[in-house]
Amino acid sequence: MTTKRLGAGVAAVAAAFALGLGSAGIADAKIKPEPISCTNPGGHLPGGQQPECKGGAHTQETENQNPAGHAPPGHNK
Repeated sequence: MTTKRLGAGVAAVAAAFALGLGSAGIADAKIKPEPISCTNPGGHLPGGQQPECKGGAHTQETENQNPAGHAPPGHNK
């Protein structure tokens, strides 16, 4: 009877561990470029168009950010 309880306990721990590893990939942070500013051909910030550019002559400046809005080290130029 003790062997059955021990076996059931080991099986329960193994199942919990396996389920824990299987769901670990769900919470991975996605780092993606986010618009932070816009510059015109002269290198200046055009008024009223922050942080995304409107118009063809502007350059969109981006920064790689995680879901919390922070720039992780080593992920930006």
